[in-house]
Amino acid sequence: MYNNAGIGGNLDTTILNSDNADFKKVLEINLFGSFLGAKHAARVMIPARKGCILFTGSVAASISGDLSYAYKASKHAILGFNNNLTVELGKYGIRVNTISPYGGMQMDKKAAEEFMSAAGNLRRAILEPEDVARAALYLASDDAKYVSGLSLIVDGGHNHNHLLFGATDSVAN
Repeated sequence: MYNNAGIGGNLDTTILNSDNADFKKVLEINLFGSFLGAKHAARVMIPARKGCILFTGSVAASISGDLSYAYKASKHAILGFNNNLTVELGKYGIRVNTISPYGGMQMDKKAAEEFMSAAGNLRRAILEPEDVARAALYLASDDAKYVSGLSLIVDGGHNHNHLLFGATDSVAN
């Protein structure tokens, strides 16, 4: 079962301008939606004593910078949820993992590709939707039969650059 629904919400990144209703909506969809998906999947998987539950997280949970508070909070919560479920459901043979990609910014495809290519450690590598799909296929496959509790970061090494979102310094190619 793959919990992949999610929204970014209002992209205003200041605490004073964060909208309460938007914050609740993002948590409702990103976190509560994932909770419901996992709960109902577990109802089927526990009696079967097997299964795999995946979540879409985000690199936003591990970097700081120009990020929506609601989005960042929801993705941090997904990691905590992942960790708790790993322990609870592991005794039933159910694996639980999170895929944490980088990207999803509000810019056109070419600009996003250029930004991600420059920001990641893997120069000239572009994150494609297929990269996230391949990570999901791996985690759902028998090849990952002993992998549970993982947040698989799919970010081209961006997380290790310690760059802040919104940074204006250029990165050498």
